[in-house]
Amino acid sequence: MISKVIHGSAVLLIVLIFISSSNSQLRDYGVKIGAQINAALPASEYWESHGLKESYLSRVFCRFEIAEPLHAEFGIGYGSLAGFDFNMNYYRTEIIPFEGRFLLNLGESDFWNPYLYAGFGALSFRVTHLASVASPKPTDEDGFTGIIPAGIGTEFKISDNILFDVSLGANYSLSDNLNNYNNGFMKDGYYNAGVGFIFVSESGESDDDHDGLMNNEEKELRTDPDNPDTDGDGLQDGEEVHKYRTNPLKADTDGDGLKDGDEVMRYKSDPVKADTDDDGLRDADEVMKYQTNPLKPDSDGDKLSDGDEVLVYKTDPLKADTDDDGLTDSEETLKYKTDPLKTDTDGDNLKDGEEVNTHKTNPLIADTDGGTVNDGVEILKATNPLDPSDDVPKEKEVLKVEVGKAIVLDGIVFKTGSAEISPESEEILSKAFNTLEQNLEIEVEIQGHTDNVGKRAMNMKLSQSRAESVKNYLAAKGISATRITTKGFGPDKPGTPNTTAEGKQKNRRIEFLRTK
Repeated sequence: MISKVIHGSAVLLIVLIFISSSNSQLRDYGVKIGAQINAALPASEYWESHGLKESYLSRVFCRFEIAEPLHAEFGIGYGSLAGFDFNMNYYRTEIIPFEGRFLLNLGESDFWNPYLYAGFGALSFRVTHLASVASPKPTDEDGFTGIIPAGIGTEFKISDNILFDVSLGANYSLSDNLNNYNNGFMKDGYYNAGVGFIFVSESGESDDDHDGLMNNEEKELRTDPDNPDTDGDGLQDGEEVHKYRTNPLKADTDGDGLKDGDEVMRYKSDPVKADTDDDGLRDADEVMKYQTNPLKPDSDGDKLSDGDEVLVYKTDPLKADTDDDGLTDSEETLKYKTDPLKTDTDGDNLKDGEEVNTHKTNPLIADTDGGTVNDGVEILKATNPLDPSDDVPKEKEVLKVEVGKAIVLDGIVFKTGSAEISPESEEILSKAFNTLEQNLEIEVEIQGHTDNVGKRAMNMKLSQSRAESVKNYLAAKGISATRITTKGFGPDKPGTPNTTAEGKQKNRRIEFLRTK
C-alpha cells in the first residue's frame, strides 16, 4: 500500500510540474510546486468513540500568486480514512480529493510565511473495507462528492527555491457515505495535519517586488528582484528603466549631487542631466549651495546666466543689481564694462547708474570731460561734467578807472524810449560789477546821456532813469547802493555832434565816473 501511495504521489507531482511549467508563462507571478503527507482523522458517526487506524492523505499541489497577499492553489491527493465502527470492526475508505484553495498571507518575511486557506473541490471515494454496522439509510460504496477544505499553515524558508510547509485543516464533504454509514443527519469529513516541501519556480515574467520590472529584466539589469528600489533613490526600478531612463543601480544617475528621486519628485530637474538648465552650475549646487532655480538659467532675470554670475563675475545670481548702483549686472559687465561689485567704478563719488542714466558721464572715467575736475565735484558745484571749459573758474574782467575820470560803458543797450536794460548789456555790466566787487574802496557816479532828439525835459528824465537802472542792477547783485550815485544830463553833454545818426547813437550813453 505505501509503495502505491508513493508511486501515485510521484506521478501526480510530475503531472503538476508539467502543468505549472506550461501555465506559468500565462501569468505574471511565480509558481510554487509542493508535495505533502498528512495524518488524517475521520470526522464521522464513528469518530467520537473509536480510534484512528491507517488514515492518511498525500497531496501534490501548485500555488500561483494572484495579487499580494492572495494566492491560489490547485491540488490533488490520495489517501484513506480508516477506523472502527460501533462493533469495533475495521472499515476503510480510499479517497482522492481534487481541490482549489485560496491562501491569504498573514505576514511574509524572509524566513516564514503564515497563511489561512479555504476552498472547494471534488472528492472521489471508494469503500474498500465495509463496516459491520448496518446503515440506517442506503449508502453508496463509491462515487464523487463536493468537499470544502479550510485551515491554517505556514511556509519556512530552507533556501531560495525550497520551502518547508506545515498545515492544519478541516475538510467537510457533502456526502454521508464516506464510512458506509448514512444516518441522514451528519455529513462525513476529516481533519488533517501535514508537512511537506515546496519547490519555488518563478517565471521570468513574474514581478516579485511589484516595481514594474519582470524577473528576467531584473536579472539582466542586475537589480534586486525582491527590492522595488534597488538603489534607494526614491524611484522604483521600473520607473527608472521605463519612464525616467535613469540607472536603477545608481542613486544619482547624472552625478550632480541630487538623488534621482529628489530630482523627479521634489525639484523637477532632469535626473539624467547634471545641469538641467545649462547655466553652468550643477543642479545640486543650485539647490543646496546657491539657492538658484535649477530649471531657470537666469534666476534673477539680469540677463547673465547663474553660472556666469557665480563662476565668472562673482555676482549674486539672486540679485539683478548686485552692488545697488542702478545698473543690472549684465549692463555693467556686457554694455558699460563697469565693475558689478563696485557701486562707483571710477571713484568719482557718483554711482555708476547715476553717471549713465542721469548725468550721461562715463562711469569708467572720473573726469569725463578731462577738465581737471572730477564728475562728482562738478555735479556738486553745478558745473557741466561734459564741458571742460567750466572746470577752472575764469578770471573776472574789470574796468580800469581813475578817480575823477569817466569811462563810457559801451555795450549797454536800452529799449527805445525806455530805461529797461536789454540782455545784450550783460557783458559790460558784469565788468562794472567785477570792478566794484573786487575794489571795495571805489565809489562811482553813474551818468546818463541822450541825443538831442525830442524835448529836453523828456530826455533829462530818461537819462536819469537809465542811470538809476544801472545802479539798481549793480545793487541787486550785491554792491552797496551807498557807493553809487546817479545823475542824468539829458542832451546837455554830447560827446560828439548830433548831426549824424552815428553821432546821435554815441551820445545815447552811460558813463562810469570814479568819485573816490
